Amino acid sequence: MRRKMEENTRDVEADSETGGEDALVGNVNKLTVSPPGYSGVPRKGHLVFDACFESGNLGRVDYISDFEFDLFIRPDTCNPRFRVWFNFTVENIRETQRVIFNVVNFSKTKSLYRDGMSPVVKSTSRPKWQRLPAKNVYYYRCPDHRRNYVMSFAFCFDREDDVYQFAYCYPYTYTRLQHYLASLERRNLPYLQREQLGLSVQQRRLDLLTVTNLDHVNSEREKKLVFLTARVHPGESPASFVCQGVIDFLVSQHPVAQILRDHVIFKIVPMLNPDGVYLGNYRCSLMGFDLNRHWQDPSPWAHPTLHAVKQLIVQMNQDPSVSLEFYIDVHAHSTMLNGFMYGNVFEDEERVQRQAVFPRLLCQNAPDFSFSNTSFNRDVVKAGTGRRFLGGLLDDTSYCYTLEVSFYSYMTAGSAAPVPYSEESYMKLGSNVARTFLDYYKLNNLIKDNIPHQLRSTDVMPKPIKNNTGKGAGVGRNTADREKEKNQNVRH
Repeated sequence: MRRKMEENTRDVEADSETGGEDALVGNVNKLTVSPPGYSGVPRKGHLVFDACFESGNLGRVDYISDFEFDLFIRPDTCNPRFRVWFNFTVENIRETQRVIFNVVNFSKTKSLYRDGMSPVVKSTSRPKWQRLPAKNVYYYRCPDHRRNYVMSFAFCFDREDDVYQFAYCYPYTYTRLQHYLASLERRNLPYLQREQLGLSVQQRRLDLLTVTNLDHVNSEREKKLVFLTARVHPGESPASFVCQGVIDFLVSQHPVAQILRDHVIFKIVPMLNPDGVYLGNYRCSLMGFDLNRHWQDPSPWAHPTLHAVKQLIVQMNQDPSVSLEFYIDVHAHSTMLNGFMYGNVFEDEERVQRQAVFPRLLCQNAPDFSFSNTSFNRDVVKAGTGRRFLGGLLDDTSYCYTLEVSFYSYMTAGSAAPVPYSEESYMKLGSNVARTFLDYYKLNNLIKDNIPHQLRSTDVMPKPIKNNTGKGAGVGRNTADREKEKNQNVRH
């Protein structure tokens, strides 16, 4: 069907786990892709690819024709198993030049590209990220690549002087986080503290934010504490937008935020894997570790950020003046829609019911959150995750969740088609997570009647929850779900 030039052919019998990209150890660096045999000065339309920038990822480009190029994702550093995240630029284009890019070496077979997801694009003259039209994106098993799954997308360049950037999802870099946290510090908010909890292997900051009203915290009563982390998996960039949404709301002057700061201490680690984020990895740290499988015994030299966070949580759990009530680890999901949660399985049925309270309340407050996708499991492969390990470490008044949000979109009650997530709607989910603690702690009566708010309180017991051993089935909530949840009773 397509003719590959002999100069660009590679060994297609290579180990399938590595996808045949053993040589892909770095990103392309201002790589000009000219027709085979061409030796002159590159012309307009001889595309120049680059991924040598923060969070960039593109390991190789094969010329198929003037209009078609095969793109190879660079595997995570020191770990060839993971090839999902891509982020690269294209320049030296010709106006109205039409191309097809084939991303040919994904390590996962299941993908939201089957369900309408598309890459995001921006250019120098249009710096806001936008999703490509779904009609221009195809996901299929390709005989030319050992029947691996390939994502192809068509694109028409329209401005010759622009540099175009394409990515798997909206990037959120380590540098962006540092600028954001520095801007918060400059506001000198009395209820916000930023500290360096540790350093990564490559000496990047591990930041810890504490948000609370210190005047109230210094009182005699026991302090309720919520601990939240994000970006343990570096390619899951939506987690950073959700986390920023939580932070933005908690430090705001919204009356709900003021009440929460008076009654709760929030500890937030916005980026658990700064090296992986900086390097453009999808799943792993610099040294090739999936940090979310090493909570049981993190190494201070191989997993220093995880080691520091675990030490802090253990220390706070032993502090009699603090009640560590929540641990929430924020992720993004590559095959499901909506926001949803994973929780743990307990033998005590009452604890099972209590664990379901927070996701039920969040479902009422966030239209993109699906309780029907939320599940509670004890999968063996998840034993080293933060949710599972801390769920066993903390006492039975503490609840540990993984909060997942789709890389792509969400369904709402009565909607006929999925609504693609934007940076803003990811942040909105974060603010709704923060607001839900008002309901959970029954602080609604402290909101003045004349101040509108979307949160509702409820005092009754939920319908019994079944413990699932796998992921939630179905996507989104239907109208029946919403009506049932409104009428169900929950007990804190």
